[in-house]
Amino acid sequence: MRKWMVSLMVGMLLAGSTLTASAMNENRGGLMGFIAGCCFGMRAGADYNDGKEIHWREWVRIIPVADIFFVIWNGVDGVNGMTTADYTKAYGASFF
Repeated sequence: MRKWMVSLMVGMLLAGSTLTASAMNENRGGLMGFIAGCCFGMRAGADYNDGKEIHWREWVRIIPVADIFFVIWNGVDGVNGMTTADYTKAYGASFF
């Protein structure tokens, strides 16, 4: 019974987020904006709604075991002092 109720609540939340989401860019928001914010954090969700794409290193973090390698890789980049400007040079302005 609890699983059914939780599933119903999650379904209603997802359905409501796709119908009521509004963003500055009319092509953004909705279900994809919800996934970006829920799975990758509020910064990734806001950047997605601003027109930026989600980087492949963020997408890989959804995979349960493989994400450990990429989380460590992101941490090493942080320790080395990587900035948004460095990522923009490496991957382009559409991601950062």
